[in-house]
Order: sequence, then structure tokens, then C-alpha cells
Amino acid sequence: MKTKIIVGLTIYAILFLGGGLYVLHLIGSTTNRLDNLIMLHQVEILREHYLIQIRRVQTDLALRETRFARDTDTIVSHVRSMGRVVRTCSDCHHDAATAARLEDLERRTIGYQEAISRVMTVRAGADRIRAERDNAFQVGEDLIEQVSDMIALTGARLEASTQRALASIRKTTGVLLFLLAAGPLVSIGLGFVFVRGITRPLGVLLDTTRRLSAGELDYRVPGLSDEFGQLGEAFNTMASSLREHIVGRQRAEQMAALGRLSAGLAHEIKNPLAGIKVAMEILAGEESMTEENRDVARKVRQEVVRVETLMRSFLTFARPPRPQPAEVDVDALIASSLSLYGRDPRFAPAHARPIRLVREAGSGAVAVADPAQLEQVVVNLLLNALEAMPEGGTLVVRTGADPDGMVRIEVADSGKGVPPESRERIFEPFFTTKGKGTGLGLAISRQLIEQQGGTLRVADNPGGGAVFTVRIPARTAGAESAA
Repeated sequence: MKTKIIVGLTIYAILFLGGGLYVLHLIGSTTNRLDNLIMLHQVEILREHYLIQIRRVQTDLALRETRFARDTDTIVSHVRSMGRVVRTCSDCHHDAATAARLEDLERRTIGYQEAISRVMTVRAGADRIRAERDNAFQVGEDLIEQVSDMIALTGARLEASTQRALASIRKTTGVLLFLLAAGPLVSIGLGFVFVRGITRPLGVLLDTTRRLSAGELDYRVPGLSDEFGQLGEAFNTMASSLREHIVGRQRAEQMAALGRLSAGLAHEIKNPLAGIKVAMEILAGEESMTEENRDVARKVRQEVVRVETLMRSFLTFARPPRPQPAEVDVDALIASSLSLYGRDPRFAPAHARPIRLVREAGSGAVAVADPAQLEQVVVNLLLNALEAMPEGGTLVVRTGADPDGMVRIEVADSGKGVPPESRERIFEPFFTTKGKGTGLGLAISRQLIEQQGGTLRVADNPGGGAVFTVRIPARTAGAESAA
């Protein structure tokens, strides 16, 4: 979310900075156009003034030899004013074509002045004076026509420049209005997006908190992104840890209750069972008993022994012996267990439903664990695997070292497997997927492994069946733990 906010604000700033620079550019270009427009107006005024001066001189010529004729000083003043005006036009900066036309205009103006001067100074006959006056008047008319053409051309250019300047002003005004209108709208839009992007994930997290506080520990935060996704993952991890903690506490309470129950049962049943077993042994040794009654006595004694075994399992589960950690060569321990239980007839090829034993040795890792308890767990897993394959199959035992400092022992069978809904319950006391047994073997095995800092998990075997994985601390991890 932080990245989105930064990107959004950056784009927002870039857009308005670009718009501001564009407006500054428009204002600058419009100002230049207005400056040019003012200059053109000044030129237009000068030319109009020049035209007026020429017409004034022409009027002076026309009134010559009449009773309305102006005096010589007035005519000379008008001619000089005309010259000053044309020189003022020439002093401005123009392009090459306009400068050439102004030079020609100044040259013709000088010629016009000279013609006027001849009219004013000639003392020849009347015909000569009339001819000079007509010539000067015609030069003035030509000059008036030329200046009028220039004024018309300048007027057209002035009109086009005026329209361009007005269009630029309208464009600048439109951009400014757009920025003034778009600024609040874009700000509101970004604010809505940012607020929604924050409030929606916060609402999801708040709802998750309420559900967790209500006891729905299996609820998980739905998919969120960005930093809220990380926070959601933290919530999910917290919920999982809380659930495991509560389940572990419940298991601990169950174990405590079972321990008290087992201790009471053992105390109440131990002596009667011992008496019954002794009585059955005595009865079975009586010579007067029939063979049928003697078989009954033996069966009763066997059941008593089974009950004693069950009671010992209860006590072991409720009050497991404290582990005595030592360095254990896992491969050697597996080899020792297989050498004993590998002689089972079901491993013989001649068996009706043989089981093939596959041993995949690891890297010779050394674990830190109680050797007797670890061997008890391995043997229990081997026996469970054999019982899971009544129709024969393949038993794979592999060992290895994991990068996180744990030694791994895997016992995989190709039997019927464990249903997904039973994978966690399979380690609970008295729960079993077999048709016989107390359901305490795996529960005891898990307890023995966990109290040594390890784990016991079950998963599907890719080839069919189940894989039980024991992970126990390696020698380095055990040394650190001891330190």
C-alpha cells in the first residue's frame, strides 16, 4: 500500500507540475504575441501618421498658387515631420524583406522631399514650375499608394496576430480552468482510492480479530496484498500458533487427567489382578481340573497379562519416562532394529503375501536423543507399517540430515494409507485405524519424540500408503541446546 500511495502522489505531482509548466509556457508565448501585437500596433500608428504627413504635404502642394496657400515655413515643417516619421520606422528591427521595403520607402521619401524642394526653389518660367509641381504631386501620390499598401498588409498581419493572441489567451484560460477543476477532483479521487485501500483491509483484519476473539481459531484472513497481506499472514500465523497452544494445553490437561486416572486405576487394579493371576496359575496346576477348565484358566491368565500390559501403556503415556539424551548413530540404530524385526516371515520371498524391505541409508548423521525411546518409536512405526500391509507390499526406511539441523527418519509403506481427516487424530490417545490395539502406540511415540525436541508427522506416500516422518535434533543442535 505504501508503494501505491507513493506512486499515486508522484503521478499526481508530475501531472500538476507538467500542467503548471505548460501554463507558464502558454503565458510566456501569449505575452510574446501580445508584445508583437503592441509593436505592430505601434508600427501601424507610425505608418498612419506617416500617411497623414504625406497627405498634409500633398495638400500643401495642391494649395500652392491659391489664396489658401501656406507659407514656406509651414510647408518645410510638414516635410521635415514626414522625414522624421519615416526615419523612426527605419530605426525599428525588421526582417530582411520588410527592411528592404522600408529602405525603398525612405529613398522614395527623400526623392519626394527633393521634388518638393525643387518646387519651392525653382524660379524658371510658369511651365517649368507647373511641371515640377505636377511631378512632385505625382511622386507624392505614388508614395501614398505604396504606404497605403503597406498599411493594408500590416493590418492583415495585425488582424491575424490579434486572433492568434486571443486564441492563445483562451487556451491558457481553458488550461487554468481545467487545472482548477481537475485539482480538487483528482485529490478527491486519490483520497477515495487511498482511504478505500486502507479501510477495506483494516475492516477485514478487524473482522478477523473479532472472529479469533470469539474462538474461531480455524478462521484465516482472506487474500490481502501489499503490507496488509504481510499483516494478514502474521494474523494467520498467530491464529495457528494460538490454536496449537490451546490444543497443546488441552492435551496437557488430558494427559494430567489421564495420569491421575491411570495412577488410580493402577493402584486399584494392580493388586486384584495379581491375585487373579496367581489364583489362575494355581487352578491351572490342579490335577483334578479337566483339560477344558484348565484351558479356561490359562485364557483368564492371558487376559490378566493383557490388562497389565494395557495398564503399563497407560502409565507410560500419562507419565512418560524422562529422556536421557545421548549421541545416537541413527543409521546404526535403524540397522539394529531391522536386523531383529527383518527376520519376520512376512519379509521372506516364499511368503504368500511377501513384503519387500528397502533400506535407503542417509549421510551418517548423529542425533541427540534417548536411544531406548528413539528405538521404541522406530520399532512401533515398523510394526504399524507391517500391519498396514496385510496383502503384502513395500516397506521403505530412509534416513538423512535436513539443512535446518535436524535428522530425518522416514518409514513408508504401500498399504491402505491414512484418510486426510484422520491424520491429526491418528496421534490422539485411543484413536486407531486398525481393527485391534489400544490406540496408544502412535500417541506414545509422538509424545516421546516431542519431549526430545522433535516432531512426528504423517503424509501420503506417492506410491500409495502412508509415510511417517520423525525429525530429531542433530548433534550440533543438541550441543547448542545443552549449552
